[in-house]
Order: sequence, then structure tokens, then C-alpha cells
Amino acid sequence: MLQTVTDARRSASAFWISGGAKAEGYLGTLTSAIVCSNVSCNKTSVYIALGEPITGNQGMSGVKSPAIANFRYPSAAGKTQPEYVPFPIREDYREACEIQSLSPKASATLSRRCLQGMIRDFCKVSRPRLVDEVRALRKLADEEKLPRGVTHESIDAIDALRKIGNIGAHMETDINVIVDVDEGEARALIDLVEMLLEDWY
Repeated sequence: MLQTVTDARRSASAFWISGGAKAEGYLGTLTSAIVCSNVSCNKTSVYIALGEPITGNQGMSGVKSPAIANFRYPSAAGKTQPEYVPFPIREDYREACEIQSLSPKASATLSRRCLQGMIRDFCKVSRPRLVDEVRALRKLADEEKLPRGVTHESIDAIDALRKIGNIGAHMETDINVIVDVDEGEARALIDLVEMLLEDWY
């Protein structure tokens, strides 16, 4: 929902972490908070960045980008999925969203498990490797033997990820192999999972 956030509903504070120079160098935090202006929500979102302080005449004003670490409240848990989506798929999706920034590698692995779980549950296609399942899906789509919603376009979307860096290199292997990806690639996998959950279920 679009909203206008006024100064009265947001705040930001920067703090030094005492103790002098550390193994990481000088550290500080920037905390930003916004209270939703939708009266039916009125919930608070908090973002904390940890990193090298930015200083000026007025003291510390923030932390340099990229931050060493970021923290969010509430956590980035993704979209709420309906209960008729199998619980293991919903859980893998939720965890993939929550750890996307903290560990893109683990997030991507969970998203690939989601993909395979959806293919096996919704499409009733099971092969040893995810890439083999995608090939089987394409064959069944050509023969018009797949459930409604499983289109050539959705299969093409899965195949398109094979062109994205290390995701593609590991689509040929077991889904539980940890994939060395960046945060953008992990987000691309989550976006695909969300699209398929909406189209298939």
C-alpha cells in the first residue's frame, strides 16, 4: 500500500561502538525506524547497519557502504503462502527469504529445494537432479500433460536461471550442493519461487 511517511513517524540514530580500533577497524551503527502510517497496521520497521563510521563536524552521521552487517525487524520473511502449499515448501521459502542478505549461498540452496519440491508435488515429476526434472517438464508441456498453470513460460523462467552465473553451473548438480552466489542471484531465485507459487498453486 502506498503511503506518505512523515518525520513524526520515522527516526534515525548513529552511534559509535566504544573500545577504540578493533580487528574490524572503527565501528558504529546506524539505526533507522519507520512506523507504518496505515492506521490498521501501525507497526514498526527497524533497520540497523553496522560498519565504518561516517563522521563530520556534527559527529557521526552514519556508516559507510557497504556495511559489514545489516539487521532488520521484522525479518524479511517473504510473502505469506497459503496453507495448501505443502509445509516443507513454505518453510524452505520463508527461510530463503530470511537469510537472503545474511547468507546468499544458503538462501539459494533453499530456493532450489523449493523449486524441486514444487515440481515433485504439483507436477508429479521426480528425477534425481533438478535439471533432469526441468527437461522432463518441458517434454510433458510439449505433450500437454502438465497441470493447469504449468506453462512453457514458467518452464522457460526456470531454464533462464541457468544463464545466471553460478546458479546455472549448479542447476546440473544435486540441489543440496551449496551454491556460491551473490545476493542479487539469491533474490532472482526467490522471485522465481514466488512467481511459481502464485501461478501453480
